[in-house]
Amino acid sequence: MTRVLLIEPDSELRGAWRRSLEGSGFIVVETSGPHLSGSLDLGAVDVAVSSAHVPGLSTAHLSLFVRVPTILIASHGSIKQAVDVMRMGAADYLLRPVDTHELIAAIERAAACRPRSSAVPDQTSMFYPMIGRCPAMLELYDCLRKVAPTESTVLIQGESGTGKELVARALHAGSRRRHAPMISLNCAAIPETLIESELFGQERDASGSDTRTGLIESAHGGTLFLDEIGELPLEAQARLLRVLHDGEVRRLGARQTRKVDVRLLAATHRDLHKLIHTGHFREDLFYRLNVVTLSVPPLRKRGHDIVDIAEDLLRRTCERLDKPHLRLAPETVDLLTTYSWPGNVRELENAIERAVILCDETLVRPDLLAIDLAASQTPAHALGHAPEGSTSLEEYFIKFVLEHEEFLSETELAHKLGISRKSLWERRQRLGIPRRGTRKREARRDLS
Repeated sequence: MTRVLLIEPDSELRGAWRRSLEGSGFIVVETSGPHLSGSLDLGAVDVAVSSAHVPGLSTAHLSLFVRVPTILIASHGSIKQAVDVMRMGAADYLLRPVDTHELIAAIERAAACRPRSSAVPDQTSMFYPMIGRCPAMLELYDCLRKVAPTESTVLIQGESGTGKELVARALHAGSRRRHAPMISLNCAAIPETLIESELFGQERDASGSDTRTGLIESAHGGTLFLDEIGELPLEAQARLLRVLHDGEVRRLGARQTRKVDVRLLAATHRDLHKLIHTGHFREDLFYRLNVVTLSVPPLRKRGHDIVDIAEDLLRRTCERLDKPHLRLAPETVDLLTTYSWPGNVRELENAIERAVILCDETLVRPDLLAIDLAASQTPAHALGHAPEGSTSLEEYFIKFVLEHEEFLSETELAHKLGISRKSLWERRQRLGIPRRGTRKREARRDLS
């Protein structure tokens, strides 16, 4: 059955709504205001129905929107208000008096859009401890199910801190090699002079150096995961290509090759096409690696997953540090969902651990996260003055919008940037770029 949270300060009206919904087969939980929703398990609610005029809603609705599909009901609505709340993430917007059938239809639409899978996979799942139910993560899970049982080489792409190694471990856990070892190496963490012997091994030489078994041999029968493969030196790239082509490895200083049975998974946060163009990555190796490509979304694009991840990290950190159970304050949830998280999940994990250590009460307040908001946002007065040669996506976005907003509508801007109008609005808000009128429509530029 669909579980509905009612938020309405008028007890008589709230009771009427509850009776109508329960009579139609819904399970109903009710509260007089969003300030009480922090004590409710929103993960157990499918849809929220809230008065648009609940006291305090302006400070709590954002955190509610990202955690559960929310239908707002207004007494005196307008097209502008409807557009604004839908942009902010509301699932639907209705006007009083609300017809029962109309409300039920809106609830069923909202419930149908919410993924039914749990945000936190069971510990027996191949995905554990990956967390997420946003569309990008559900698509990733689907790809993992298809790719994991194969022997195909996989290239995992994503920003630093997004959890690329968790994806690699899920691929290994879902493969026929799951009972054999998975060996991991961060190519950026090993000096160039040592990485070849680390990977391929080394025979005893005239200087008396000990024989060393390389990681490729150690992964025989299992999986080798090479993180940050874009940092691998060219000579090591050539040797790795030979391993992939022939299924053989030759230790440094050895004359004989050894057969190896290894599945290779690789990850990078860099653009390998650009590295190929500059001569820092072999094109033939790229095509060997790029049999299947999986992309891990950055945290800022994962919507309500941010809260799910934060709550799971909070629970596990409290257990690890032997601290009493803590909860996120509503204003902390607001901060979690509006901050850009340049360091992704790794940054969130550090912020949660810091908060658990410093917290002296049952609620985690925003200041305990010690997030440097100024470092992740560009002040409005400094927009358009990015450093020379910068390749930041945010700086590119700011520069593009400021250069073209007078000539293009919001729809056209979003289309050129490859994002939705809602995403364009959200980024404007986060980066402090006020919307200006399109004053020079007659001089529109051709950007195609």
